[in-house]
Amino acid sequence: MLELEERIRQQGTVKPGNVLKVDAFLNHQCDVALFDAMGAAWAEHFQGKPITKILTIEASGIGIACVAARHFNNVPVVFAKKAQSINLDGEQYMTQVYSFTKQREFPVIVAKKFLSADDHVLIIDDFLANGKALQGLIELCEDAGATVEGIGIAIEKGFQGGGDRLREAGFDLDSLAIVESMDADNGTVTFRH
Repeated sequence: MLELEERIRQQGTVKPGNVLKVDAFLNHQCDVALFDAMGAAWAEHFQGKPITKILTIEASGIGIACVAARHFNNVPVVFAKKAQSINLDGEQYMTQVYSFTKQREFPVIVAKKFLSADDHVLIIDDFLANGKALQGLIELCEDAGATVEGIGIAIEKGFQGGGDRLREAGFDLDSLAIVESMDADNGTVTFRH
């Protein structure tokens, strides 16, 4: 998606340690019109798939997933929580994932009443690096018996291999911008095409 790549070039910041900061439009301040265009792109890619739920992980994926849901007949959006809370009641699916950004492991939890074997799930998230968070969401779907119809990612760090592994495993993965390389010294980003 050229519009997203252009925004990354204009407003993204490359930080040491393979960190791409896009908080001006994606994961702190949210550009809803851009999210809408992203949702339309995913709707075109996953056209004909019987999506009944969109699954994401808190917090950065929620806004993107909610706007994208408008392009999938307003299916419900479920987000996996990263911590146990008093608001989480009843039976739950839970797994552990490692966050590249936060450099730590944390639980991801979905209440069983919101994910079932009848669901055909589209997983949406803002970033894909090593794929650990996505593996956790896939595991939650497998535990529920739900079918993962596809995965929509805003920005994939192609050089970290998570996307390639998911594609090799047979998942229909649509990343709207795939970063091939980044250089923190001069701030450049190169995209895969």
